[in-house]
Amino acid sequence: MIKTEQLTKRYDSLTAVDDVSFHVGPGEVLGFLGPNGAGKTTTMRMLAGFVTPTSGRASICGHDVESEPLKAKAALGYLPEGAPLYGEMTVRRFLEFIADLRSLTGARRSQRLGHVIEHLQLGGVLDQTIETLSKGFRRRVGLAQAIMHDPPVLILDEPTDGLDPNQKHEVRTLINDMARDKIIVISTHILEEVDAVCTRAIIISRGRIVADDTPTGLAARSRYHNAVSMQLEQPAQLAEARAAVAALAAVAEVEVSERDARLTALPRAGATILPAVSELAVRAGLKLKELHLESGRLDEVFRTITA
Repeated sequence: MIKTEQLTKRYDSLTAVDDVSFHVGPGEVLGFLGPNGAGKTTTMRMLAGFVTPTSGRASICGHDVESEPLKAKAALGYLPEGAPLYGEMTVRRFLEFIADLRSLTGARRSQRLGHVIEHLQLGGVLDQTIETLSKGFRRRVGLAQAIMHDPPVLILDEPTDGLDPNQKHEVRTLINDMARDKIIVISTHILEEVDAVCTRAIIISRGRIVADDTPTGLAARSRYHNAVSMQLEQPAQLAEARAAVAALAAVAEVEVSERDARLTALPRAGATILPAVSELAVRAGLKLKELHLESGRLDEVFRTITA
């Protein structure tokens, strides 16, 4: 597993990471979230052995990152922020270089090279120099080097940064496939990434952990948890619908968007309002395009926790 104990990093008077402790086990995909400057990347760098902690310790698969750095790094695949690469190398030469560094030889070497080229769709750019690649392709090459040796632990800092929607889907599918037998930590500011691939999320703010829960558990903290959203076919009915929904005893608040003729009913604490709102819509003759129950909004929880 990955384990940190009271991990702390100070730069003079600035405490970038403050007493962070957590562990991640096999099969978990941990989303490490936080606003810019919260300490996400510094924590990732300490886990990967690229930054020395001021105090505390971290271990990878039982190997202390400071006292057993080679064993810890042998068990680790790391995609740093920005995926720094050798721009003058071709993609083919760079991947062969990484295979050399990871001591891959013979059939195993060929198998791993073929695997990363196929799964990250790099076949068409193998003979291009890395400096000529798009940001998205450079990101894919960076991910290829991280998984080259099929490590049991992956630490990925913004793995889909710069990718288009199709490429993001491909990378997320790859992460989900790998998650069955790996420990994966993803540092990200993209909240949709949490829903797409993570089984657990830690939110860090000002260097400290402020939340540690499943994505579902975090969403349940939202004031939109169990809210009901409806979109009307006839915008002229919006005012009437708002007044009727607001009058329901279990409704705490109603939000209205005139732009798309939508209203959202927020429940009072612990209340279930979907049956009442649905019945009211039928009784009042409201013409609906859509009616759905919200599980909660991670972006709202994130803003509330980190504000």
